[in-house]
Amino acid sequence: MINAHGFAMMQVLITILVLSFGLIGLVTLQANSYRNTHSAYLRSIATLQAYDIADRIRSNQNGVTAGVYDSITGIPSDPGCISLNCSISQLAQYDARQWNTDNGRLLPSGQGTVTRSGNTFLIRVMWDDERRGVSGTNCSNSASDLKCFSVVVQS
Repeated sequence: MINAHGFAMMQVLITILVLSFGLIGLVTLQANSYRNTHSAYLRSIATLQAYDIADRIRSNQNGVTAGVYDSITGIPSDPGCISLNCSISQLAQYDARQWNTDNGRLLPSGQGTVTRSGNTFLIRVMWDDERRGVSGTNCSNSASDLKCFSVVVQS
Protein backbone atom coordinates (compact mmCIF):
# COMPACT_ATOMS: atom_id res chain seq x y z
CA MET A 1 0.00 0.00 0.00
CA ILE A 2 1.35 3.45 -1.00
CA ASN A 3 1.41 6.19 1.59
CA ALA A 4 -0.99 8.83 0.13
CA HIS A 5 -1.15 11.27 3.02
CA GLY A 6 -1.23 14.84 1.66
CA PHE A 7 -1.89 13.78 -1.95
CA ALA A 8 -5.37 15.42 -1.96
CA MET A 9 -3.89 18.61 -0.50
CA MET A 10 -1.31 18.70 -3.31
CA GLN A 11 -4.07 18.31 -5.92
CA VAL A 12 -5.98 21.24 -4.40
CA LEU A 13 -2.86 23.43 -4.40
CA ILE A 14 -2.09 22.63 -8.04
CA THR A 15 -5.71 23.33 -8.98
CA ILE A 16 -5.59 26.70 -7.20
CA LEU A 17 -2.33 27.54 -8.96
CA VAL A 18 -3.73 26.71 -12.42
CA LEU A 19 -6.94 28.62 -11.68
CA SER A 20 -4.92 31.65 -10.49
CA PHE A 21 -2.95 31.79 -13.74
CA GLY A 22 -6.20 31.60 -15.69
CA LEU A 23 -7.75 34.43 -13.67
CA ILE A 24 -4.63 36.60 -14.07
CA GLY A 25 -4.86 36.07 -17.83
CA LEU A 26 -8.54 36.97 -17.79
CA VAL A 27 -7.92 40.18 -15.83
CA THR A 28 -5.13 41.16 -18.26
CA LEU A 29 -7.42 40.49 -21.20
CA GLN A 30 -10.15 42.62 -19.63
CA ALA A 31 -7.74 45.52 -18.95
CA ASN A 32 -6.46 45.44 -22.54
CA SER A 33 -10.03 45.36 -23.82
CA TYR A 34 -10.94 48.42 -21.76
CA ARG A 35 -7.85 50.32 -22.94
CA ASN A 36 -8.55 49.53 -26.60
CA THR A 37 -12.23 50.45 -26.28
CA HIS A 38 -11.32 53.78 -24.69
CA SER A 39 -8.78 54.44 -27.43
CA ALA A 40 -11.43 53.76 -30.08
CA TYR A 41 -13.82 56.12 -28.26
CA LEU A 42 -11.21 58.92 -28.31
CA ARG A 43 -10.52 58.29 -32.00
CA SER A 44 -14.23 58.62 -32.81
CA ILE A 45 -14.35 61.94 -30.92
CA ALA A 46 -11.30 63.12 -32.89
CA THR A 47 -13.05 62.12 -36.12
CA LEU A 48 -16.15 64.09 -35.17
CA GLN A 49 -14.00 67.09 -34.25
CA ALA A 50 -12.14 66.99 -37.58
CA TYR A 51 -15.39 66.97 -39.50
CA ASP A 52 -16.78 69.71 -37.24
CA ILE A 53 -14.11 72.20 -38.35
CA ALA A 54 -14.48 71.00 -41.96
CA ASP A 55 -18.19 71.87 -41.78
CA ARG A 56 -17.37 75.24 -40.20
CA ILE A 57 -14.94 75.97 -43.04
CA ARG A 58 -17.44 74.93 -45.71
CA SER A 59 -20.15 77.13 -44.19
CA ASN A 60 -17.98 80.28 -44.46
CA GLN A 61 -16.95 80.26 -48.12
CA ASN A 62 -16.25 84.01 -48.03
CA GLY A 63 -13.77 83.30 -45.24
CA VAL A 64 -12.15 80.54 -47.31
CA THR A 65 -11.79 82.97 -50.21
CA ALA A 66 -10.30 85.59 -47.88
CA GLY A 67 -7.82 83.01 -46.51
CA VAL A 68 -8.85 83.32 -42.86
CA TYR A 69 -8.90 79.52 -42.41
CA ASP A 70 -5.48 78.97 -44.04
CA SER A 71 -3.65 78.34 -40.76
CA ILE A 72 -5.34 77.48 -37.47
CA THR A 73 -3.33 76.62 -34.35
CA GLY A 74 -3.98 77.21 -30.69
CA ILE A 75 -6.97 78.97 -29.15
CA PRO A 76 -7.46 82.55 -30.36
CA SER A 77 -9.18 85.20 -28.29
CA ASP A 78 -12.96 85.47 -28.29
CA PRO A 79 -14.06 87.99 -30.95
CA GLY A 80 -17.16 88.73 -28.85
CA CYS A 81 -19.44 89.15 -31.82
CA ILE A 82 -21.36 85.91 -32.07
CA SER A 83 -24.60 87.42 -30.72
CA LEU A 84 -24.15 90.40 -33.06
CA ASN A 85 -23.05 90.33 -36.64
CA CYS A 86 -19.56 88.87 -37.09
CA SER A 87 -17.34 89.70 -40.01
CA ILE A 88 -16.00 86.74 -41.99
CA SER A 89 -12.63 86.91 -40.20
CA GLN A 90 -14.30 87.21 -36.78
CA LEU A 91 -16.46 84.19 -37.58
CA ALA A 92 -13.34 82.21 -38.53
CA GLN A 93 -11.69 83.33 -35.28
CA TYR A 94 -14.76 82.22 -33.33
CA ASP A 95 -14.80 78.88 -35.19
CA ALA A 96 -11.11 78.25 -34.39
CA ARG A 97 -11.62 79.23 -30.75
CA GLN A 98 -14.69 77.05 -30.29
CA TRP A 99 -13.14 74.09 -32.12
CA ASN A 100 -9.85 74.03 -30.23
CA THR A 101 -11.62 74.70 -26.93
CA ASP A 102 -13.81 71.66 -27.61
CA ASN A 103 -10.74 69.61 -28.61
CA GLY A 104 -9.14 70.39 -25.24
CA ARG A 105 -12.35 69.65 -23.36
CA LEU A 106 -13.27 66.41 -25.11
CA LEU A 107 -9.83 64.83 -25.61
CA PRO A 108 -6.94 64.45 -23.14
CA SER A 109 -4.44 67.18 -24.13
CA GLY A 110 -6.58 67.68 -27.23
CA GLN A 111 -5.61 70.22 -29.84
CA GLY A 112 -6.03 70.74 -33.53
CA THR A 113 -4.45 72.41 -36.51
CA VAL A 114 -5.64 73.36 -39.97
CA THR A 115 -3.28 74.14 -42.84
CA ARG A 116 -4.24 75.04 -46.37
CA SER A 117 -2.46 73.91 -49.52
CA GLY A 118 -4.11 75.11 -52.71
CA ASN A 119 -7.77 74.26 -52.48
CA THR A 120 -7.35 71.53 -49.84
CA PHE A 121 -7.21 71.77 -46.08
CA LEU A 122 -5.23 69.36 -43.89
CA ILE A 123 -7.12 69.03 -40.62
CA ARG A 124 -5.22 67.36 -37.79
CA VAL A 125 -6.66 66.52 -34.36
CA MET A 126 -4.13 65.42 -31.72
CA TRP A 127 -4.57 63.94 -28.24
CA ASP A 128 -2.71 62.03 -25.52
CA ASP A 129 -4.17 58.57 -26.13
CA GLU A 130 -2.20 56.83 -23.38
CA ARG A 131 -2.50 59.75 -20.91
CA ARG A 132 1.27 59.76 -20.39
CA GLY A 133 1.57 63.54 -20.30
CA VAL A 134 3.22 63.75 -23.72
CA SER A 135 3.36 67.18 -25.27
CA GLY A 136 4.64 66.67 -28.80
CA THR A 137 2.86 68.10 -31.80
CA ASN A 138 3.98 65.67 -34.50
CA CYS A 139 2.23 62.60 -35.82
CA SER A 140 5.25 60.30 -35.93
CA ASN A 141 3.85 57.56 -33.65
CA SER A 142 6.80 58.26 -31.35
CA ALA A 143 6.24 57.72 -27.62
CA SER A 144 6.78 61.46 -27.06
CA ASP A 145 4.15 62.53 -29.60
CA LEU A 146 0.41 62.82 -29.37
CA LYS A 147 -1.89 60.44 -31.24
CA CYS A 148 -3.16 62.06 -34.45
CA PHE A 149 -6.14 61.84 -36.70
CA SER A 150 -5.76 63.66 -40.02
CA VAL A 151 -8.19 64.32 -42.82
CA VAL A 152 -7.85 66.27 -46.04
CA VAL A 153 -10.92 68.17 -47.28
CA GLN A 154 -11.50 70.37 -50.29
CA SER A 155 -12.84 73.87 -49.93
